[in-house]
Amino acid sequence: MEPVSIVIVNFNAGSRLGDCVASIVQTGYPTQIIVVDNASEDDSIQRLEGGYGGLENLRIFRNGANLGFSRACNIGTKLASWQYILYLNPDCVIDGNTLPALVNALKKRPDAGMAGGMLINPDGTEQAGGRRAVPTPWRALVRLSGLYRLQNHYPRIFYDFLQHHEKVPDGEMEIEATSGACMMVPRKVIEDVGGFDEGYFLHVEDLDWCMRIREKGWKIVFVPEAKVVHLKGVCGRDRPIFVEWHKHRGLMRFYRKFFRDQYPIALMVAVAAGVWGHFLALAGYHVLRNNR
Repeated sequence: MEPVSIVIVNFNAGSRLGDCVASIVQTGYPTQIIVVDNASEDDSIQRLEGGYGGLENLRIFRNGANLGFSRACNIGTKLASWQYILYLNPDCVIDGNTLPALVNALKKRPDAGMAGGMLINPDGTEQAGGRRAVPTPWRALVRLSGLYRLQNHYPRIFYDFLQHHEKVPDGEMEIEATSGACMMVPRKVIEDVGGFDEGYFLHVEDLDWCMRIREKGWKIVFVPEAKVVHLKGVCGRDRPIFVEWHKHRGLMRFYRKFFRDQYPIALMVAVAAGVWGHFLALAGYHVLRNNR
């Protein structure tokens, strides 16, 4: 069994952080667990220390401020000792097959630069994000406008980049992108491509990394055997507008970085209007909800 370094970025995950670490420990798989805390204001780190502070393979690194997900992941990478590094959200729970399935998928394919697991909801259904196509500006416009509902009639034009509604494959399959909630990357790939782009604070940095890894010729594989229960949104539930702001800001950075010269200006303007209009609608919803 190839040992794995697991990087967990924590910010106010509460008891979920302990549940995540517990699930890793219970697998019995050889791991190094690195928790990078972004100046949490809750008692998540205290709880973790109370339950697992004596673990030899656990290291907790405290940042003096919330540095964002990308910077915290890069800090964790520098502390990692093993050749396979798993980036795992603190609101995730793995089982005994998750780590060996991801490692084996990468070992079987020398050209594989990243492996993602199958994210599932607590009810066992597959969650969006674990397997997806790159949300190009056109695909994003299709999604935001609701035209993805025409996919069955015009699949080439109105393709939905989310693939969790499609049949689960029998084995590993190549995909364009996976979720930062659970992604395993060999150290040699990080040395070739570089780490997370720290220009992203929260969200979309995973898509950016997937793009850069594929641009270098590496493949990304989806591993359905590697199941991960993901309690989505735990760390950002108390600050939804803050989270949405960075998500939409990151999406615009992503489009400018990779697609600015590939699409007509008119389409990019329409996409920008759609992205920020979507943010304003969500922000308004949260304001009204809080007032109620």
